[in-house]
Amino acid sequence: MVVFTVTRRETVPFEGQKPGTSGLRKKVTVFKQPNYLHNFVQSTFNALPTDKVKGATLVVSGDGRYFSKDAVQIIIKMAAANGVRRVWVGQNSLLSTPAVSAVIRERVGADGSKATGAFILTASHNPGGPHEDFGIKYNMENGGPAPEAITDKIYANTKTLKEYFIAENLPDIDISVLSVSTFSGPEGPFDVDVFDSTTDYVKLMKSIFDFGSIQKLLSCPKFTFCYDALHGVAGIYAKHIFVEELGANESSLLNCTPKEDFGGGHPDPNLTYAKELVARMGLGKSSSQFEPPEFGAAADGDADRNMVLGKRFFVTPSDSVAIIAANAVEAIPYFASGLKGVARSMPTSAALDVVAKNLGLKFFEVPTGWKFFGNLMDAGLCSICGEESFGTGSDHIREKDGIWAVLAWLSILAFKNKDKLNEDKLVTVEDIVRKHWATYGRHYYTRYDYENVDAGAAKELMAHLVNLQSSLSEVNRIIKEIRSDVSDVVQADEFEYKDPVDGSVSKHQGIRYLFVDGSRLVFRLSGTGSEGATIRVYIEQYENDATKTGRDSQEALGPLVEVAIKLSKMKEFTGRSAPTVIT
Repeated sequence: MVVFTVTRRETVPFEGQKPGTSGLRKKVTVFKQPNYLHNFVQSTFNALPTDKVKGATLVVSGDGRYFSKDAVQIIIKMAAANGVRRVWVGQNSLLSTPAVSAVIRERVGADGSKATGAFILTASHNPGGPHEDFGIKYNMENGGPAPEAITDKIYANTKTLKEYFIAENLPDIDISVLSVSTFSGPEGPFDVDVFDSTTDYVKLMKSIFDFGSIQKLLSCPKFTFCYDALHGVAGIYAKHIFVEELGANESSLLNCTPKEDFGGGHPDPNLTYAKELVARMGLGKSSSQFEPPEFGAAADGDADRNMVLGKRFFVTPSDSVAIIAANAVEAIPYFASGLKGVARSMPTSAALDVVAKNLGLKFFEVPTGWKFFGNLMDAGLCSICGEESFGTGSDHIREKDGIWAVLAWLSILAFKNKDKLNEDKLVTVEDIVRKHWATYGRHYYTRYDYENVDAGAAKELMAHLVNLQSSLSEVNRIIKEIRSDVSDVVQADEFEYKDPVDGSVSKHQGIRYLFVDGSRLVFRLSGTGSEGATIRVYIEQYENDATKTGRDSQEALGPLVEVAIKLSKMKEFTGRSAPTVIT
């Protein structure tokens, strides 16, 4: 047995190691600086309670992006030196973010051990490669992201750190082979267990959904299906679930081989970046000579986000979570006994609110960040939740879950078609969405992203919008000069959330302008990019007249879009005449 020793290394702090809502994300070149990753990992160990480090079991894996393999070896050596008892690594260091959450919550080691936390190596939907992004975040014993109390402590530690501990003579682990390696150190034995990346997650999905009914749908010749993993980690789960378990044809999978640079693409499942899927589904600029599949979906780099498409039809994430909630009890066995409640992030459209009101469900509006949903779920208050940025999930884990959302949609389609598989026409994605609009009304919705804006200019723009809120009469005068056909603002504020579970208050969560007809404008600065600032503008118009729910979305939203851009003085502050991405 290899015996390792612990080395204490002196270091100096790095500026800016502040974890955002999804951990620390920077360029690979930043992470490759000597001691940069080491400092953050040691600061995390120092921020955790002793019993969550000494003698503990930790998961270390991620989306497989460039620098992951180096990072895994560094973290294993540092875990050993800090007294961790065992490290679990997904084969090839691949585990989707939802799978990490599932592994923490569900997996039991051969010796009866349970994980108390995880380092997830991902920058989510950001590009990968030697000159692109890398990220690291810590998840807790409930499988969810570290709360602010912990991330604040990590950040405070990064500013004063003087030393870190590492087992430099521990050999590198071959993470391509399923195995358990045992070592001995100053505090006793230390194990590294390289395990199958998909088994635990697939088992969990099979306990939630009726795979038999989905299989019947997928085997129907009239139902065609397409899934695009954008060369992210979702690919390994897609092959296991859709092909091996559900019998889909392997040709229905696109870009399902994980790559360190995501094949040179941007692993963000939206209409801009999932170009191949969008074209195949008949939503591209040029018409295809092939008939599009009935159902299409995509995932981001770490497989926690999803995009759902029907034939020539886009489902907005805000509509998606509302439709899943409206159909969950009858279509998904896991929810057969009813929903505890539903929740959405503040920028997400109010489509879910209408469903909750109609079905008499508890409803919560929370700041952006999955940890807020996790608190509600841990308290038994929420079953299904979602956010407009292509994140949907439930209380089966404490992360958003891209493949879960796809299986939820396939379950709804299977339920609606269970007596129609031998008929001429199936109930389609578009049929389900349009019926939902007829029942609950339609929330026309779009999001404009202005990426890599000068951070100072972005802050000035937000300050301008806050200052405007001091006089609603002045706001309404400006709006009427821009567009006389837009209704009046009745409330304007900065969103603030008091957590009903722990009483914590989150301030400055986005600037809101709420209109008398139910329309909304929301402005937020996003913390998920690795450089510059991203300004997100959310524009929403509610329509409950069934004769008007079929309009083109951009046409219906045109007046509000114009108001948003001119009211915020977007061009004056940022120099941008158009957004980077429109969703």
